[in-house]
Amino acid sequence: MNDTTKPTPEQLRQALADSTLRPRDLAASLGVSEADLLAARVDGDKVTRISADPDNLLPGVETLGPVMALTRNESIVSEVEGSYGGYRPGEHAGLVLGDGIDLRIFRRHWVHGFAVVAETKAGPRLSFQVFDAAGDAVHKIYLPKGAAPEGWLALRDALRLKDQSQQLETTPRAAVEAPILRPEVTEALRTDWAGMGDSHKFPALMRKHKINRLGAYRIVGAPYARRLEIASVGRILDRLAETGTPSMIFVGNAGCIQIFSGPIGPIKTMGPWLNVLDPGFDMHLRGDHIAEVWAVEKPSRRGPAVSIEFFDAQGALIAQVFGLRSAEADHYPAWLQLVEEETSRLAEEVPA
Repeated sequence: MNDTTKPTPEQLRQALADSTLRPRDLAASLGVSEADLLAARVDGDKVTRISADPDNLLPGVETLGPVMALTRNESIVSEVEGSYGGYRPGEHAGLVLGDGIDLRIFRRHWVHGFAVVAETKAGPRLSFQVFDAAGDAVHKIYLPKGAAPEGWLALRDALRLKDQSQQLETTPRAAVEAPILRPEVTEALRTDWAGMGDSHKFPALMRKHKINRLGAYRIVGAPYARRLEIASVGRILDRLAETGTPSMIFVGNAGCIQIFSGPIGPIKTMGPWLNVLDPGFDMHLRGDHIAEVWAVEKPSRRGPAVSIEFFDAQGALIAQVFGLRSAEADHYPAWLQLVEEETSRLAEEVPA
């Protein structure tokens, strides 16, 4: 839907008043973005348009103390409690390395920003919310319930834009890139993969061979990529919880990747959702969105970097799970054992 055929702000506010749907679901039903619904409520008080520039927002959030960071895509939500800190800006990508909050920031997708006061049964809930050019959520920051508002109000006013319009200009959502299959580069890909030496070189490897992540996994073959059963994701999460093995769970979108590091509690299934509901960490995964699961091994100087990665039916990456290595302990052997349990029951062996 282009801007000339969008419902008016008045129509969107009425739809919000009449609906019991969550804003994200209501937006989809109306053919608009979640950011459009927020923009329709802009009043400079309860909803305020702010600068979405992470260089302005994130150092200010660091001064607020403990908060909750939320990053999601269409299939998974990650909510981590902690503090922002150690923000390192970058022209292409930045970092947040705070107490419990670990982010990778891709700034060109931080386009629309809002400061929001949501009325809840427990009282006002204060947040900063950032959206991309299409109006899809990139990252949200929530103060704890009952938090003193002074710091949040000062930061909101410092970031306030002159433009407090209720009309939002958005661009069409980019289509998910389908897997790029180039069987003719298989041998060269396998050779370069074996000599990678650093898993961070993987993006350069894909560019070199003009391929994308899922396309590479489909053609490179074992031992580098092994296709697993859809049920492997639930089993791996259950085994992480049962064994107390700490892991790193990467959840992201085009503008932000959020990394949770540590052990997880038991998985609670509610309809299609697989949920982690732990103190300081919640995760909500739509299990019915998972279409492909891969065990991936990338050579590195510290030994193989092994991950479980899962994708939706369009080929979009939902999340990645890695073993955790830290200065205090190396949990990788326990992680490798869990992955081996799954690869030993492969439903479909990828040809070498």
